[in-house]
Amino acid sequence: MLANYGYKDATGDYFITIDTDQCDGCGDCVEACPVQVFVIEDEDPNDPLRDIPVAVVADDKKNKLKYECDSCKSSGDQVSLPCIEICNVKAISHSW
Repeated sequence: MLANYGYKDATGDYFITIDTDQCDGCGDCVEACPVQVFVIEDEDPNDPLRDIPVAVVADDKKNKLKYECDSCKSSGDQVSLPCIEICNVKAISHSW
């Protein structure tokens, strides 16, 4: 299942998508993110039948992703974001 976290405003779409079928709940994204956008939940809140750990976007970050992720995104020479780079199963993507 694709879980989308974020928002759309006049300046664009700001979503992080986590493929919960791919996510193994390892927590590497939590460690890699300098602003603690991710947390690990014991169960997938978007799929009541999935009871294994999964990464989600923290509730207090969902409506601020444009600003929270800015420190990583503003490096023009950066090829990939830390959360995407560290994810061995490629479960994380950003819409902007």
